[in-house]
Amino acid sequence: MNYLLMAPQPGTEANPITTFLPLILIIVVFYFFMIRPQMKRQKELKKFRESLAKGDKVVTTGGIYGKVADIKDAHIVLQVDDNTKLRVDKSAVVKDMSDVTPQK
Repeated sequence: MNYLLMAPQPGTEANPITTFLPLILIIVVFYFFMIRPQMKRQKELKKFRESLAKGDKVVTTGGIYGKVADIKDAHIVLQVDDNTKLRVDKSAVVKDMSDVTPQK
C-alpha cells in the first residue's frame, strides 16, 4: 500500500514543516541559481565602474566603443574618434575592451 497518497487519519493534522518544505526548497534554489549570481555580477560591475581610469577602452550599453578621456563623479568623457568626444553616464559603461582581441 502507498501510505504517502493516503488521506490523513481523522483527528490528525499534517505537519506544517512538511507542508511548507517544497516552498522553502524553491526559494533556496532561486536564491542560489538566480539571485546570488546576479548580485555578484552587479558588485563586479560596480567595482569596475569605480576603477575606471583615463585611457581605458570601454563599451557602453548602447554599443559605443571608445577610450576614457576624462572622469567626473557621475559621468565620463568618452573619446570615440580623433575629434569626437561624448559625455556618457558611468552607469552606461559595461565592459573593458583592453583584453579583447579584434576580430578580422
